[in-house]
Amino acid sequence: MRILWHGLTVTGMHPKMKNKKRHWLWNLVIVLTLLVCLLAFVVHYQNWYKVKDGEVRILSGIYYKTILLSAIDSLVWVDKIPEMERSHGFSWLSKEKGVFKDSITGEKVYVFVDDLQQQKIKLVHSDSLKVYFNFADSLKTQKVHFDLDEQLTLLAAQK
Repeated sequence: MRILWHGLTVTGMHPKMKNKKRHWLWNLVIVLTLLVCLLAFVVHYQNWYKVKDGEVRILSGIYYKTILLSAIDSLVWVDKIPEMERSHGFSWLSKEKGVFKDSITGEKVYVFVDDLQQQKIKLVHSDSLKVYFNFADSLKTQKVHFDLDEQLTLLAAQK
């Protein structure tokens, strides 16, 4: 065994550390931590959307909003979302997700935006509650807008 510097050998380990093994619990903690980080990335990576049983569900990670179709007041396209203060959520590159506070009215606004550069859907429900959302794929955003608009038209025709 050749000592190179301050007790380190050619293998790079100190002689006293050579026979020590890491406890299996630490390996498990490291693997679980990596799995949780990977899961968090996957569920926040994109928005998930579903219309079922007369309600719209939008999901992105821990942010989830369920809105009754009958409670939707308006559905419009917007190019930019207004300036808001973040209550909790995140903004990263062109993604912005979470619960924000409208700086003018002080009301809670849900934001599920996958691409800030593209048009967004502004959904107003229950008189004044707002949700802004879009998808990374602009064609999917257009399809969702068309589907929601069609559902709202059918609902209005039933009244």
